[in-house]
Amino acid sequence: MTQSLTSRMSFSRLARRDWREWLTFLLFVGPNLALFFAFTYYPLLRNVLLSFQDYNTFTDTGEFIGLTNFKDVFTDSQTSVIMRNTLVFTVAVVVIILTLGLLVALLLNQKLRMRDAVRSLVFSPTVLAGSAVAVVWIYIFDPRNGLILQLLKPLAINPPRWLYDPAWAMIAIIIVYVWKNLGYAVVIFVAGLQAIPNDLYEAARVDGANAMQRFRNVTIPGLSPVTFFLAVTLVLNSFQAFDLIRIMTGGGPVNATNVLIYRLYELGFGTNTSVGRASVIGLVLFVIMLIVTILQLRLLERRVSYAN
Repeated sequence: MTQSLTSRMSFSRLARRDWREWLTFLLFVGPNLALFFAFTYYPLLRNVLLSFQDYNTFTDTGEFIGLTNFKDVFTDSQTSVIMRNTLVFTVAVVVIILTLGLLVALLLNQKLRMRDAVRSLVFSPTVLAGSAVAVVWIYIFDPRNGLILQLLKPLAINPPRWLYDPAWAMIAIIIVYVWKNLGYAVVIFVAGLQAIPNDLYEAARVDGANAMQRFRNVTIPGLSPVTFFLAVTLVLNSFQAFDLIRIMTGGGPVNATNVLIYRLYELGFGTNTSVGRASVIGLVLFVIMLIVTILQLRLLERRVSYAN
């Protein structure tokens, strides 16, 4: 009987300790979970519900219409153009930023004069507001008085009508986006280069490896973690590139720079407002980003080497 009483007392103390640990856990995690639910999960669930409704923003009421919004979006002739624009923009900016970022990082990792100042200069566009960057580049691309025109005048070369020609508008947006975000990739790559032990390069030199072989067999594997990180973040950020497009082209000309995030804005807040169709675009964008992220984690992470 004494042993039974002791067992019950031990169980009671253990239960009280577990209860206090759970209470402490909830006190620390609860506020974060509440914020996540309020600003992430609830809007996501609300978006799913609105995609099945004919929602009226003035009366704050919605009528269930099933898959009508999905049908309207996927049968719209603009949707295929917008999807293609999104794919072209994302692939172009990610490939260019990763390539140029690595090349610039290799240069800035050398012992050069004023190296730190140049690093700061390269990174500075990243912290600038997208709206300010867009206004400056509108002037640079101006076909009448722009900076590019002034630079090419002595050569008797007429620059393209960057933001007004459907064939050049997307190229202009890609140039500005790369210019603004290149410094971010450079800083991450420089940090990755400095984390590679010099002993590996010395061992490669002793084995007779030339510069290209050291780059292929030491630098590239050593940079695989940061390259993987940049690939994921750049893809996700490119899907959310809105401010430059909104100010520089407004999705035009003739939908040449219209992407999914801007189409969502047009349907949600434009002249032909349709909250239901905007919610469908938002859901499509979420699913695409989720699929791309999962594919990157499954396919690219296999090539990542976390041991130098």
